[in-house]
Amino acid sequence: MPLKRYSVFAVAREALRFHTGWERAWRSPEPKKKYDVVIVGAGGHGLATAYWLGKNHGIRNVAVIEKGWLGGGNTGRNTTIIRSNYLQDPSAAIYEKSRSLYETMSQDVNYNIMFSPRGVMMLAQTQHEVRGFQRTAHANALQGVATEYVGPDRVKELCPIINIDGPRYPVLGALWQARGGTARHDAVAWGYARACSDMGMDIIQQCEVTAIRRENGKVAGVSTTKGEIDCAKLGIVVAGHSGVLAEMAGFRLPLESVALQALVSEPIKPCMDVVVMANTVHGYMSQSDKGEMVIGGGADGYNNYTQRGSFHHIEETVRALIETFPMISRLKMLRQWGGIVDMTGDRSPIISKTPLENCFVNCGWGTGGFKAIPGSGWAMAELMAQGEPGPLAAAFTMNRFREGRFIDESVAAGVAH
Repeated sequence: MPLKRYSVFAVAREALRFHTGWERAWRSPEPKKKYDVVIVGAGGHGLATAYWLGKNHGIRNVAVIEKGWLGGGNTGRNTTIIRSNYLQDPSAAIYEKSRSLYETMSQDVNYNIMFSPRGVMMLAQTQHEVRGFQRTAHANALQGVATEYVGPDRVKELCPIINIDGPRYPVLGALWQARGGTARHDAVAWGYARACSDMGMDIIQQCEVTAIRRENGKVAGVSTTKGEIDCAKLGIVVAGHSGVLAEMAGFRLPLESVALQALVSEPIKPCMDVVVMANTVHGYMSQSDKGEMVIGGGADGYNNYTQRGSFHHIEETVRALIETFPMISRLKMLRQWGGIVDMTGDRSPIISKTPLENCFVNCGWGTGGFKAIPGSGWAMAELMAQGEPGPLAAAFTMNRFREGRFIDESVAAGVAH
């Protein structure tokens, strides 16, 4: 039975009957013995992969299994920035595809993801950054990505609370992407989950993978805390735990896991309607719909799997931002958290076949995974359906590290967020 569509008329009808008629957003079935495709990881990327497998390729005998709760990993632990102004051609292509899919996602999945194209501004606070961002603006023009380099007066006009005359790091300009912005991270996962369930896919929570079974060099299925599940194809989409699952499958991945931390302030009245990233001082900030200042910084300098924040990151990140935004010095912190991100050597993702036949991996998004969710799912679904990467994923295979074909966004862009 298909799910009812959400609409203003449905909201009005349910208001009249005290909201007793709403259905569950997605089913919570017991796993079947066998599926055509099993995707490990019910975060944004895993759910988007399942959605596009059904929508674009007609593959709907799919299970998405999650050891915790849906969207409880990095999807619910990020700062929701969406942009596509990357320097390298493969990066710009997949992130621009993703940004464009975000624009229509609420209509596509019939769920309000609260996409807000408020614009993203990346500050140039050194002469090196001025040259770098001007270069990126020229590259984006060739790639068909709409960005522009703006001067300090325009920065102040777009974000009046900013201090452009900081004593150590004055604002010399910015790379501005007017059609970048934010979305509600939980709603992205919920919208995809509801759409996948409506297509007949099974979303199985509290189901941890304990082993990956192999037969004659091919994937045969997975052992889980809810029993054995056979599958013809397996997708590993588990962010910071990708190395753990890869080891179960008998191969290693060229990545490491670290915590990326963020925090939000107490809510205040609207004062900032753009996203600002300050790479030199390493902090970025936007204001949520509830009025909180959403603040992020750098990843930890050591490998770990913690999802809690640490005091030294509060100090480093907030100290950096106070010079550029003096008004936030008077705010109280509301809460802090961490997400486990998977970092490759070139700070670009892996969307690839693996040494285990019919096992595919989507990982390595590092600190920039949320903005890539729709495009990542599109590319991963194409890879799993066809067995070979399509144009979006072709440059992101595992072999690039052996062959020296790095897609080095950390050096090119100064930051990979």
